[in-house]
Amino acid sequence: MKRELTARPARRFARAATALAVAGTLFAVAGCTAGGSSEEPAGSENDAGSMSGYGVDKTFTASEPLTFSMLWTDWPETPIKDSWEVFDEIAERTNVSLDLTNIPFSDALEKRSLLISAGDAPQIIPLVYTGEERQFAATGAVVALSDYEDHMPHFQKYVDEWDLRDMIDNLRQADGKYYMMPGLQEVSVPTFTLVVRTDIIEEVGAEVPETWDDLRTVLEKIKAKYPDSTPLADGFEGQSMLNYAAHAFGTVAGWGFGNGTFFNEEKGEFEYAATNEGYKEMVEYFHGLVEDGLLDTESFTAAVEGSSTVLEKFAAGQVFAASGANGTVQEFNAALEAAGAEGYEVVQIAPPGGPAGQIVEPRNFWNGFMLTAEAEESPNFIALLQFLDWLYYSPEARDLLRWGVEGETYTKGADGSYQLNPEYSLDAFNINPDAPTDIQKDLGYSNDPLSGSTESRALKESYNVPAFVDYIDSVLTDRTPRDPFPPAPLDEAELEQASLLSTPLKDTVDTNTLKFILGERPLSEWDAYVSELEGQNLQGYLDLINGAYERYAAENG
Repeated sequence: MKRELTARPARRFARAATALAVAGTLFAVAGCTAGGSSEEPAGSENDAGSMSGYGVDKTFTASEPLTFSMLWTDWPETPIKDSWEVFDEIAERTNVSLDLTNIPFSDALEKRSLLISAGDAPQIIPLVYTGEERQFAATGAVVALSDYEDHMPHFQKYVDEWDLRDMIDNLRQADGKYYMMPGLQEVSVPTFTLVVRTDIIEEVGAEVPETWDDLRTVLEKIKAKYPDSTPLADGFEGQSMLNYAAHAFGTVAGWGFGNGTFFNEEKGEFEYAATNEGYKEMVEYFHGLVEDGLLDTESFTAAVEGSSTVLEKFAAGQVFAASGANGTVQEFNAALEAAGAEGYEVVQIAPPGGPAGQIVEPRNFWNGFMLTAEAEESPNFIALLQFLDWLYYSPEARDLLRWGVEGETYTKGADGSYQLNPEYSLDAFNINPDAPTDIQKDLGYSNDPLSGSTESRALKESYNVPAFVDYIDSVLTDRTPRDPFPPAPLDEAELEQASLLSTPLKDTVDTNTLKFILGERPLSEWDAYVSELEGQNLQGYLDLINGAYERYAAENG
C-alpha cells in the first residue's frame, strides 16, 4: 500500500458534516426516470471475473482473483495498519484484493482533485458527498454510474425499500445522468445539532427548548444563575450552528450555504439566501445573544481546531449548550467526569424551530463513491460494479464493516440486536473500553472511509447510546425536513461562470455575517451590505441559476 500519513489532528465529524450540509443546497437534475432494466445491461461485454447469478442477498465472489484500486483517506486518530483484518476478510469472501493509495485527512479534498484531474487516481473514489462529483462529471473524469444501475441489485433494493428514488433522481446532472453512488440511510437526521446540559436546564426551572426563542429564555435563566458563563457556544467558527439554525429561519447558512441560493416558493424563483428576510432575522437573533452575553464569541471566531476550547469551557461550567454530533456527547461527558462534576446529563436535542416552523434540513444521503473514467474500460468492470454493490449496500458487508466477523468479534441476537464480544472494544463509541483489542484501531472495522456509508436504522442504532436513539425519535416525530429545492443543473461552461461569480459573493457574506453577529458592523447597515452584493453582479449570478431552473423545467415538465 502506498502511504502518506502526514495528517494533523482534526475533529472526526467536521469534514463529513461540512460536505453533507453543503450537499443540501447543491443543485442537480431531478425528475428523470432512473436507469431501467434491459435485456443486456450496459457494459456487459467487460465482464471478466464477474459473478454469474449475482443478486440480492448473495455474497459477491469474483470468478477469478481480482485487484481493484481505491483511494483511502487516513484519519489521524486511526492510522491504517498492514495488519488490519478487514481487508483480509473482504478478500476471503469476495476474491477481491484492494490496492490502496493513501492520502491524509488534512488535505484530502485537494489531493483527490489533483489525482483525478491528472488521470492518476485509483479506480474507486470513496468518501464522496452529493455535489462533490459535479466538477468531475462535467469534465468526463468519472463514470456515469446511472448507466450501470442494473448491475447493482442491492442498491436498487434499498433505494426502493427506503423510498429514496426521488432523491436518487436529484443526483442527475444536466445530461440526465448521475455520476456517484451515494450512501443510503434508512433514516436521516441532522448530524450536528445542540448538545445541552439537561440537568442545568432543570436546575434553573426551564424545559428543553423547542424553538430558538425558547432557547433564549433558557439561556437567560442560566446566565442569571451563572453570571460568569456565556452559556451557548458553537466551536466550528459559527458554521455548524448557523447551518442547523438557518432552516428554521427560512434560509441556508454556515456549512449548508452551498451555492447561496434559496428557492422562494411564492415567487417561483431562486433568491440569494444571504439577502432574504429569514437570513436577516437569523443574524439579528444571534447578534442579540452576543449583545446580552449569552453566546461565546470565541467559538464563532476560533479555527475548528480550537473547538477544544469549547470542551474545556463545557467541563468548567462556563458553557452549557454547544454544537455537536453524537460523538460530542461522549467527549463532553468524559470532560465533565475528568473535572469531577456530578449529577450531569448531556444529550443531543432536535434543532430548535423558528419563524419558518419546526423545520430541519432535507432528508439526505451519506458518503458514497465515484469511479474514475479509466475503470469503465477495464475488462473487469462488471465485476467491479458487483463488488461495490455488495460492499456498499448488502447487509452482510454493512455488518462486517461496522462490527467485524459474526461469532468472532460480535454476536447478533434473534431480535437483530448487535453485541460486541467482551474481548473486543470500540473505543470511538465507548463500547467495552477495557477490552484489549479495538476493532477499529487494531482490526480496521468501523473505519471512516467505508463503514456508516449505508445503514439501516437498526445498524445505526446498534453502536450509539440510547440517548441518540431518543434523538432520532425526537427529530422524526417533532420536526419536518425541508423539501429539497427544484433542480437547476448547470452545464460545464455555466459551472465555471457560476464559480467565478459565487466565490466573491460568499466571501462578502461570510465576512459580514460574522461582523453583524459580533456587533462589529451595525445592523442598520443591512441595506448597504445588500447593495455591496448587488455591486458584485449578484443579479447576473441569480439569472444564471434561474435560467438553468427554467430550462430544466421546460425540458422535463
